[in-house]
Amino acid sequence: MSERIIRGRIDRSGALVSADAPLLRLQQRAGAGLDKPLALPHLARLVTLAQRLSRDISRPLYAADDHSDIHALVRIIPDAEGASLEISDWRTRPVTQPQVPAIADSTPVPQSWAWECDQHLRIVALRTTADAPPVPDGWEGCSLSELFELQPDEDGRFPVLRALARQSRFDGQRVQAAGGAMTLSGDALFDATGRFTGFRGLAVVADAPPPAETIASATLVDPAFGSLPLSDPQFGRRIDGALRGPLSRIIATAETISGQFDGPIRADYARYAGDIAHAGRHLLGLVDDLADLQNIERPGFKAAQDEIDLGDLARRAVGLLGMKAEEKGIRIDAPRTDDRAPATGEFRRVLQVLLNLLGNAIRYSPENSQIWIRVDRDGDRATVTVADQGQGIDTEQQAVVFEKFERLGRTDSGGSGLGLYIARRLARAMDGDLTVDSAPGQGARFTLSVPAREG
Repeated sequence: MSERIIRGRIDRSGALVSADAPLLRLQQRAGAGLDKPLALPHLARLVTLAQRLSRDISRPLYAADDHSDIHALVRIIPDAEGASLEISDWRTRPVTQPQVPAIADSTPVPQSWAWECDQHLRIVALRTTADAPPVPDGWEGCSLSELFELQPDEDGRFPVLRALARQSRFDGQRVQAAGGAMTLSGDALFDATGRFTGFRGLAVVADAPPPAETIASATLVDPAFGSLPLSDPQFGRRIDGALRGPLSRIIATAETISGQFDGPIRADYARYAGDIAHAGRHLLGLVDDLADLQNIERPGFKAAQDEIDLGDLARRAVGLLGMKAEEKGIRIDAPRTDDRAPATGEFRRVLQVLLNLLGNAIRYSPENSQIWIRVDRDGDRATVTVADQGQGIDTEQQAVVFEKFERLGRTDSGGSGLGLYIARRLARAMDGDLTVDSAPGQGARFTLSVPAREG
C-alpha cells in the first residue's frame, strides 16, 4: 500500500520550523505555529528522547485537538541541527459530542439534559430529551455551578467537586436548576496525551423513571462503569474511557521523572519511576486488549481489505520494538528492504498482530539470542514468520496457546493472556490464519498468513 509520509522539522531550540499541512494544522490548533515551540506534548517528549539518545526512534504517536483524536506512527531522526519527523499511518477519529445513551423502545426514557463542561467546569455543550424541561437561554459559557445549584449529599459533600479533585467519574450529585430538582452524573474526559479536559454526563429530573437495564448472565457492577453486561457494546468504550486517561497520565508523568526531563534526580528514584511507567504500560495494554476483545467478538466484525506488503509491515514492527530487543542484547534479523510479500489485509490490524508476535518473541527469548522474521508466498497465501530461540512450546501447550487468557502457566511474563487469542481472531477476520510450530528447547515459529496479491 502506498502511504503518504507527513514530514516535519524541529530545530535545536525545539521549535517547529517546517511541517506538512496535517502536522502544521495540528500545531496551530494547539495554539502555536511555525517557528514556535512544538505544542504537542507527546511528540515533544519523543523528540527530546531521540536527541538525548542520539539515535533514530520509532514510536506510536497520540495527539488530539478540538476536532479529533489522532493516532499515527512517528520516526524521529535527530542530528546536530535538530530533528526530522516522518509520520505515517495517520488516522483520525472525530471527537463525539455528548449524547443521551441509546435506550430500547420499551424502556422509559429519562427526562434529562446531556451536558459537557471543560476542566474549569465551564459548560461547552447542552441539549435535552424530548420530554425534559427546556434548557435555559444563555447557558453558553456559564459555569456548572451557575447552571446547576449544587446540593450537598447526606455527608455534606459535593460528589462533582470530589470527582474534579480526583479527575474521575461521579454519580448522585443533587442540584436545583431551571428544570427543577435534578441529579447529575458524569464521566471524566481526557485527551490523547492523558490531560484532563472536563466532564460529560446527564442531568436527570429527580422524579423521572430511571432507564431499565437489561442484565445478561455476566455483569460488571462498579462505580466507574455502572451495571453493564460484559457483552454490552458500551462495556468496551466505558472501560477504555474510564481507565485510559488516568493510566496515560501516570505513564507520562513517570516517564518524565524517569527520563529526568525536568532535571536530575537520585538514580534510585529514576528507577522507581521507570518501574511505575512499566506497570502503567502493562495495565494500559490490558485495557487495549479488553477493548479489542469486546470489538472483535461482536457479531458481524470485519477487517478492512487494504493493499499491504508484509515485508514493509515486518520492518515497521522491528522499528517500533527494536530498542526493547537491544535492551536484552537480542538481535533481530528482519526482512531486507527488497523482500516484499504483497497481500490483502487491514494495515493497522496486521501491524498489531506482528507487534504481538515480535513482542512475545522478545519477552520469552534469552538474552543475547536472535529472532528471525521471514516473508514468503505459499500458493494464494502471503506469509510472515517470527521465529525465536526461546524455551519452545510442547504439543500440549500448542493446543491451548491461542485460547483466551492462556499464559501457559507463566505468572511473571507481564502479558494478559489475550494477545494471541486476539491475533488469531484478527487473522481469520482477514481470511487468513495464525499458526505455531515449536518443540521444547527449539524455540517457537509463529506464522501469519493472509491472502496474497500480485505486486
